[in-house]
Order: sequence, then structure tokens, then C-alpha cells
Amino acid sequence: MKKIVLITLALILTACSGNTKSEFDLNQEKWQAAQVSHYRYSLFVGCFCPFTEKMPLNIEVKDGDVLSMTYADGTPIPATDPEFEFFARYGTMERLFSELESDLAGAADEVTVSYDPAYGFPQTANIDVIKEAVDDELSLTVSGFEALP
Repeated sequence: MKKIVLITLALILTACSGNTKSEFDLNQEKWQAAQVSHYRYSLFVGCFCPFTEKMPLNIEVKDGDVLSMTYADGTPIPATDPEFEFFARYGTMERLFSELESDLAGAADEVTVSYDPAYGFPQTANIDVIKEAVDDELSLTVSGFEALP
């Protein structure tokens, strides 16, 4: 009888926990529900990289497309810039969510994320791809977010 009660309890708890959404999912849904199609933000990319003194990036997005991406000093980042492809991975909130989803699913050993309480987009993310490795950590900080008309 005791085994039946324990098995039943385990099944009930498993069924209940299967319906809960992750913090990531809830915030991604919040971002999607906000339906912000035109926005501007600053993105600080922290890593052991040569470009960190040029941070933060200033990015403007409309309808899922990056309209402009500049370094902190206002210098535009053209597609020919050696860092452009790396930056473009985080160039929109949708891309940022996509990259973090991959990291959280196992592409990185450790990921911590905090989310904007109003819109749900990732505000900070600390990503350690290989826990035992040195110099592979990446931090992302979104600031100055502004929804535009």
C-alpha cells in the first residue's frame, strides 16, 4: 500500500511539474506580447576580446531588422567589420533570446540571466561555455532600452 501511495504521489508531482514554464519561456512570451517592433538599446559585450574598450554598442531595430549598430563613440559597424557577425548574433532581442535558448539548452555549462521586469527581454546574461576553461566567459548587458514609435 505504501508503494502505491508513493508511486501515485510521484506521478502527480511529475504531471504538475510538466506544465510549468521556465523563467526563460515566461520572459520570452512577455517580450512577444509587448509587440515592440521598433526599439533602441545599448549592449555591452564583456569577454576577453580586443573590442571591449569600444563598448557598449548602440543598436536600433525595426521589424526584426538592425537599422544601425555603432560603437560607443558613434562609429558605425559595417558588415565588413571583423566583429560584425559576432555582434549581429545579439543584434535584436529575438536573436538574443535565440542565442540564450541554445546556451541554456546545453551549449554552455553555466548560464545566469536576469530579465527586464516590464518587457521581459534579457537584461544581463553571464555565460560560461566550459566551466573548467579559462577566458571563455561572456557577459551581455542590455541598458538604455527605448521603445520607439
